[in-house]
Amino acid sequence: MPVIVPSALPAKAALEEENIFVMTEGRAKAQEIRPLSIGLLNLMPNKEETELELLRLISNSPLQIEITLLQTASYKATHTAEEHLREFYLTFDEAVKNGKKFDGLIVTGAPVEQMEFRDVKYWDEIVRIMDWAEHNVYSTLYICWGAIAAMHYFYGVDKVALPVKLSGVYRHRSLNRSNPIVRNFDEYFNAPHSRHSGIDEDAARKIKELDILAESDEAGIYLAASKGGRRVFVFGHGEYDKFTLDGEYRRDTALGRSDVAKPVNYYGEDGSPVLSWRAHSALLMSNWLNYCVYQATPFDIDSIK
Repeated sequence: MPVIVPSALPAKAALEEENIFVMTEGRAKAQEIRPLSIGLLNLMPNKEETELELLRLISNSPLQIEITLLQTASYKATHTAEEHLREFYLTFDEAVKNGKKFDGLIVTGAPVEQMEFRDVKYWDEIVRIMDWAEHNVYSTLYICWGAIAAMHYFYGVDKVALPVKLSGVYRHRSLNRSNPIVRNFDEYFNAPHSRHSGIDEDAARKIKELDILAESDEAGIYLAASKGGRRVFVFGHGEYDKFTLDGEYRRDTALGRSDVAKPVNYYGEDGSPVLSWRAHSALLMSNWLNYCVYQATPFDIDSIK
């Protein structure tokens, strides 16, 4: 089934080249089906790259999904063209001013994990969005820094600085496989991480409301969710494309950073990146959309509370 995007969105052409079913808004409105309404709060610097990565995963679901691209109003992106933001993005306030609700919301990572939360320019706005989502979104998927921030805000779990950036592809084991979020997962699977911070995992494991669903001996907790799946936390970057980690490593080394190491378990014998995590990342997104959103959200979206 298709993902619904604006006709002129640059990611549309790239997805179509990959033989991914993308539907324009006009065609979708002609069908008598209520698509899932998913908000994507994109906090990453290169928004077009992140759009493509996440839309690629979302499009694997057998559901019709309408995407609303969101940005913060308190901080304007500097690595994405203003014309792109103006044409395709809404601020949070613009999206909800007429009582907008979402079946699901995705909050991405952000390159601010080495900062104290209160020092992040848009922290107050993020707090407002997280509070709003509790009563106007059926399930929210928090990724990387988004997950770290949400764990701190909702459960008081501290952020922990890492001496060297955690970067690479790590082997994880599935836990509590009766939970639908990890349904059909292999016992072990690969997933990429790229972050300078983590969480106090001992504190997280003591939270009775949370289910820890996947973890790695090297990278720690990868996936957790609240009972019922209204909040889902992914501490890695399963949405990353094949070359994303490589691009970040080249960027960081060019800047002369001493706290960055070469991504582990990522390059093949010929020195080229190896994509080994796409299948499970797509399955995770499909499971979230199906079991946490589609199967649970009310047909009347205005009745979400």
